[in-house]
Amino acid sequence: MCEYTPALAEFDANPFQAARPLDFSACAKCLFSRKPKGEYVKLIIATIKPFKLEEVREALTEIGVRGMMVTEIKGFGSQSGHTEIYRGAEYAVNFVPKIKLEIAVNAGMADQVVDTITKTARTGKIGDGKIFVLDLQQATRVRTGETNGDAL
Repeated sequence: MCEYTPALAEFDANPFQAARPLDFSACAKCLFSRKPKGEYVKLIIATIKPFKLEEVREALTEIGVRGMMVTEIKGFGSQSGHTEIYRGAEYAVNFVPKIKLEIAVNAGMADQVVDTITKTARTGKIGDGKIFVLDLQQATRVRTGETNGDAL
């Protein structure tokens, strides 16, 4: 309960009393209030070229990233695929192989992680990838039950 929410003691205990309309508009502040400092967690989703994975992993480890999830994916964007010749036959590759990284970090570290991925994965050619940063509502470590920043 916050300073904007009426205390229950303000209401009479008589259940037959006519209900008074309550104004909770001021309480929107507490409904959408931020978590205490240090509990913000961001999820960074990055797609990069496969040959850049090890270099990106090393750079992220150096700045203190303690874990990440890696998935081999296929997709297309501005590249729109390309054509290749295999055993003398030309064929279209519509989906390009990529690597997807998923990294959960404390919010204060998110910008540094994005900068590190951007600098390390950049080749200067089309198809270098994308980075998305999302607010993570909750993170929980299964083994201990720790949540948010402590779970990372």
